[in-house]
Amino acid sequence: LNSAITEIHKKITEAFEVFDHECNKTVDVREIGTIIRSLGCCPSEGDLHDMIAEVEEEEPTGFIRLEKFLPMMTRVLTERRYRPIPEDILLRAFEVLDQNKCGHLTKDELVKYMTEEGEPFTQEEMEEMLSAAVDPETNNVRYKDYISMMVVDEN
Repeated sequence: LNSAITEIHKKITEAFEVFDHECNKTVDVREIGTIIRSLGCCPSEGDLHDMIAEVEEEEPTGFIRLEKFLPMMTRVLTERRYRPIPEDILLRAFEVLDQNKCGHLTKDELVKYMTEEGEPFTQEEMEEMLSAAVDPETNNVRYKDYISMMVVDEN
C-alpha cells in the first residue's frame, strides 16, 4: 500500500508543480480546478468549491499550499471520487437529447442544453466545447466522434 501512496503523492506533486510558477510550493487558487482535472477527476463546480474551501488558509490568500492540497487530493484519488463518466453513459445522454435519432445535435441545440439545463456552462466553457465538438461544415455535433475524443483513458 505504501508504494501506491508514494506513487499517488508523486503524481499529485508533479501536477501541482506545473502551476507552481514561483517554485515555493503554492499555486494560484484559480488553477486548482485544472490541477484536479489533470489528475483524472471531474468534480462538479459545487464539489470543487468544497475542495478549495478544505485546503484554503484560515484567511484566504488566493494561494493554495501543496502541504494542504496533498492530503486532500490523496484521499480523493484513493477513494476514486469524481471519476469521469463512462463512454456508454455519455452516449446515452446524447441519445436522449437527440430526439430525431439522427446521430448528431445541431450547434444551437447543444448551446441550449449546455446553458439552460443542469449546471450551466460558462461562456468560456461553451466556446471551448463548441470549438472541439462542432463540425464547421455542417454546424452539427456528431456526438459519437466527440465522445470518443473526449473520454479519458483510465490507465
